[in-house]
Amino acid sequence: MSVQALPQQEPKFSKFRAAIWPIQGSEMKKFLPMGMMMFFILFNYTILRDTKDTLVVGASGAEAISFLKFWGVTPASILFVILYAKLSNVLSKESLFYACIIPFIVFFGAFALIIYPNKTLLHPTTETVQALQQAVPALRFIFALWGAWSYAIFYIMSELWGSVVISLLFWQFANEITRTGEAKRFYALFPLLGNIALMLSGWTVEYLSDIRSLYPPEVDAWGISLNYMMGAVVIAGITTIMIYWWMTRNVLTDPFYYDAAETNKKVKKDKPKMSIGESFKYLLTSPYLGFIALLVLGYGMAINLVEVTWKSQLKLQYTTENDYSAFMGRFSFWTGIATIALIILCKGIVRRFGWFTGAILTPIVLLITGVLFYTFVIFRVELDWITIAMGTTPVFMAVMIGAAQNILSKGTKYSLFDPTKEMSYIPLDQELKVKGKAAVDVIGGRLGKSGGAVVQQFLLVVTSTTATQITIAPYSCIVMIVVILAWMLSAGGLSKMYNQKIAEKERELKAA
Repeated sequence: MSVQALPQQEPKFSKFRAAIWPIQGSEMKKFLPMGMMMFFILFNYTILRDTKDTLVVGASGAEAISFLKFWGVTPASILFVILYAKLSNVLSKESLFYACIIPFIVFFGAFALIIYPNKTLLHPTTETVQALQQAVPALRFIFALWGAWSYAIFYIMSELWGSVVISLLFWQFANEITRTGEAKRFYALFPLLGNIALMLSGWTVEYLSDIRSLYPPEVDAWGISLNYMMGAVVIAGITTIMIYWWMTRNVLTDPFYYDAAETNKKVKKDKPKMSIGESFKYLLTSPYLGFIALLVLGYGMAINLVEVTWKSQLKLQYTTENDYSAFMGRFSFWTGIATIALIILCKGIVRRFGWFTGAILTPIVLLITGVLFYTFVIFRVELDWITIAMGTTPVFMAVMIGAAQNILSKGTKYSLFDPTKEMSYIPLDQELKVKGKAAVDVIGGRLGKSGGAVVQQFLLVVTSTTATQITIAPYSCIVMIVVILAWMLSAGGLSKMYNQKIAEKERELKAA
């Protein structure tokens, strides 16, 4: 009896282990380096995200972010995709990766060592900026950005790091070498390692920012913090390059992990390289890519509408760069913890309930939490009994509610939205994977945030010359709800096409 009982126990243990950690031992050589790449890329992304907000909000105000995203980030994204499409036709995949990531590392190092220490010489005087703002009030936010133009460039480069290095370079690499069966297990766990980096980088930002008391008033403590943080960014960026270099020589040459010879043969035979114009024409005629783009646009617009309102409250609560940056570090730390918890709780959702369930949860969470945040902001006077009962201020309550909203929204994005979006690229052909992903993730992601920025620009300009994020909050809330509903409908349309393509691919594999 005891001998017969042993084989019955083993499958149960195996299923339990697979539910907790579905990666097999033989797959670790492929999974772990990719996970570490995401770790260091997200480590940098968190530091850059917190730093760019501290620089721009502190110098130009939260309202200026909307103008910067539309007039700065979006054109830069379009130019990058045009350049990327051209380079993808003349460079190898490995050279293309290096050509895209190295300029970022060089810029962030140069910003800390050269540009920021000479900001007084590079930027116009405060008096000049204020005179222009008084002369043309409708353009006051643009003049505020011009007054700190190097910070604006830093903001653009930091935004592009998220679109280019995370959404494009990493996930394109993952989609290229990961099989569909592996993706269902790998893609939910990549963000797990990535968000350990989110926690570490959040702690790093808080620790390096909270040094004001260590230096006399005449010392630029923020400049010291910036030097250390950009140093960490450069080191993490170089480490990412080294991991990629190692994988191309030790993993992608092994047929057990990736049959490069067969893949390259099929690409050369079935899909010759196209010109830039032909590539974009090809992309615009793909309904499948159109649905993915709508998902990306929906997330970008919705989160931007809420974030800018929240950051306007943050600036009121934390008035110095070091205090603002330290709070953002704590925020990133708790975002990492929440995301890891959500990944552990949600990692089996796609396998158990299907792609659509995993894709629809992020807009649902953003809709519920966004409405709650806007409700408090809009009706703060009527809800003042809450702040009185808690012994705090309306601004601090808005900051905390907005932080909770952002943490939950970003947590579901990293644990569900990103993995399901990236899985949707796997059934596509090589041209759509490379150039289609570049167009959707880089331009689409920026257009999404720029769409929210355009809405806020319009409301700020037409409402009054003294309009703020608080006065336009009711209108922003309505737009957010409409955008999220459209996002949810697009997820339903993409789900049907994705399941059809996966079924077709499986039939082709069986026939072969």
